Amino acid sequence: QVRLVESGGGLVQPGGSLRLSCAAPGFTLENYAIGWFRQAPGNERELVSCMNGRDAGGGVTYVDSVKGRFTLSRDNAKNTVNLQMNSLKPEDTAVYYCGADNHYVSCDDYVRFASWGRGTQVTVSS
Repeated sequence: QVRLVESGGGLVQPGGSLRLSCAAPGFTLENYAIGWFRQAPGNERELVSCMNGRDAGGGVTYVDSVKGRFTLSRDNAKNTVNLQMNSLKPEDTAVYYCGADNHYVSCDDYVRFASWGRGTQVTVSS
């Protein structure tokens, strides 16, 4: 199991921006796939964006609804993975979680991720 800690959520008006960060003390994020997920009330948890581990090429994927608005990046010096969210919409409101697993380097295995943070609330409302 990997300990993951999210930060950066909050309340923002439509059109605004937030930056979420996921830290993993004692776990080198660069080596493994890591994703940001979200869950809105009454909905299942969905994958928002995922980055492959270094040995799997480090590529990033996004769910269609956030393409062009969200950017996933990794800061190897700080050992964090960050989700920059711009042009936020009310439908982006959810609890956002980062997920990873020390067995998988590819986002193709995201359904098997077993380590999760506690989540951070993002609310987009005027």
